[in-house]
Amino acid sequence: MNRNDGRQPDQLRPVTITRNCNKYAEGSCEIQLGDTKVICTASVDENVPPFLKGSGTGWVTAEYGMLPRSCATRMMRNKDSGRTFEIQRLVGRSLRAVTELKKMGERTIWIDCDVIQGDGGTRTASITGSFVALVDALAKLKSRGMIAAIPVREFVAATSVGIIKKTPVLDLSYEEDSKADVDMNIVMTSAGEFIEIQGTGERATFDKDEMNRLLGLAECGIKELIAIQKKLLKDVVK
Repeated sequence: MNRNDGRQPDQLRPVTITRNCNKYAEGSCEIQLGDTKVICTASVDENVPPFLKGSGTGWVTAEYGMLPRSCATRMMRNKDSGRTFEIQRLVGRSLRAVTELKKMGERTIWIDCDVIQGDGGTRTASITGSFVALVDALAKLKSRGMIAAIPVREFVAATSVGIIKKTPVLDLSYEEDSKADVDMNIVMTSAGEFIEIQGTGERATFDKDEMNRLLGLAECGIKELIAIQKKLLKDVVK
């Protein structure tokens, strides 16, 4: 199958992650995945939700949004939708799954994912970039003597996969996603464990063998993304 950008079916779009793009946030990065661009910031708040007060346990949560002209037509500013809430909950769950919250102390790290240009894969790019921002924020707390160590168990990243014209493909652009017969978003840790699998037969059903092929394709892509994260964060996570 010929992809619109000339990639092979098992090839990610070009990935660039730039750390510390925001001078005010404790952790930040801009992630570019093909033509998709997301700014991820991590802010430390010395409070926790009411259900955690007095527990000594921290919290990681996320907000997600798309700027008005991040896509082909202008979107209304600050207009939340079911999709927005779904994505920000997914980002929060993904990061909490690899964070040792009890070692954070009673504080919250807010992750903000702002899509400045969307061309497919904004939720998966948000997860991959947010992990980098989170680690940098935790490293800042460690450098200030507020925590003893960076409390992350594993790295985490995410990617999309799909079936287009009977061919399994990795990392769908918007054009590909809009015509895919099947599409999935996969979140996985560096230990090879799944955090979330979101899969839908948009225009066709799929069988177990096809699902396993898609999961294997996603695993290969996520390993590449985690290798990029590890190279970027080698100065703070050994």
